[in-house]
Amino acid sequence: MGKLLVPLIILSGLAWAQCSCGGHDSRLCECLEPCGDCVITSLIAEDAPNDAGGGVNLSWIVAEDVELPDSLMLERAGADGEWIAIAFLTPLSGSRTDSQGLTDGETYSYRIIPMYGGSGTEPSEAVTAVPQKQWIHSGRIGMLVILVLVCLVILFFIEQGKKGKELYIRRIAGLTAVEDAVGRATEMGRPVLYIPGIMDMDDIQTIASMVILGRVAMKTAEYGSPLMVPTCRSVVMSVAQEVVKESYIQVGRPDAYVRDNVNYITDDQFGYAAGVDGIMVREKPAAIFMLGTFYAESLILAETGRSVGAIQIAGTAMPSQIPFFVAACDYTLIGEELFAASAYLSKEPRLLGSLRGQDVAKLFFMTVIVLGVLSATIGQGWEPAAKVADFLRTITAVE
Repeated sequence: MGKLLVPLIILSGLAWAQCSCGGHDSRLCECLEPCGDCVITSLIAEDAPNDAGGGVNLSWIVAEDVELPDSLMLERAGADGEWIAIAFLTPLSGSRTDSQGLTDGETYSYRIIPMYGGSGTEPSEAVTAVPQKQWIHSGRIGMLVILVLVCLVILFFIEQGKKGKELYIRRIAGLTAVEDAVGRATEMGRPVLYIPGIMDMDDIQTIASMVILGRVAMKTAEYGSPLMVPTCRSVVMSVAQEVVKESYIQVGRPDAYVRDNVNYITDDQFGYAAGVDGIMVREKPAAIFMLGTFYAESLILAETGRSVGAIQIAGTAMPSQIPFFVAACDYTLIGEELFAASAYLSKEPRLLGSLRGQDVAKLFFMTVIVLGVLSATIGQGWEPAAKVADFLRTITAVE
């Protein structure tokens, strides 16, 4: 009997040793709850890549040969060494990013505690990570290279324009008709009405409209036609007065400038539309320019202008208003044509070079899109095309 007890005692001791937290094989002892290192076989903490700092990526693997806990408690400790629970996780392998009040450059420790019946067992081995901010997003390097190339192309065409090389810009009918519209008003002895939209000077379309106003004012000064500019914002009125005055001075006709013709009506949207409609009906302008930001008042203005027999040139970057201008006006500048108008009218080499460079960049992106679609489609059955699609996707991806 004593000979049998000795092997049994030895086997029991081995089983107890294997079930302790120093061993990772819990199959020998099912009566004890697995420890953290038994349940979590791998816990990794590392700085979150491509972020502005304050993030740590965590990943863990749950062992398959142990009794799964009810949940996992994720704890974190900062420089003070105090452990605090930051999340309760499902007992599955997974990952998450910790971004709760982390300070860049400070070391943080993480551990996971298996929870059984609301009580925690021994935690897993602690791991550390230091969050840092990254200056360059590795997933956007391809787009950075493309952006640099586009800038170089624009600078190249600007230099070509400075050297006097003629740069081709496609004809924009609405801008070509500016001189004809002003000439028509002069022949009929009626004024030119310029409406710069209803937004303030912080709107990019209003700024573009002021640039075009300067060119129109130069034409009215040359032809001797009265120019009327009703505005919806007081700041726009002040800017428009200076723009028109400067244009008259450049042409050599400062005496023809009438300050009161550039006036302020009201900030109210439909009050402004009613006031401008009244000007149209009373003064019956022969040419009307509506260039800037417009909303629901666009059709009201355009229909009234059409009723007095004026030639109308409109332009806006508001997609919802473009159809109304197309239907009621003689010429319409659609979208970016409004912003290209300053370069088109002034023929200034720097502006023309910039516009030409942007057109080349747009052609490049259109080509990339077409090639990407074709290669992705053909790549479903031809591996070389699939590789081309993957390459284009990589250089244009913005994560």
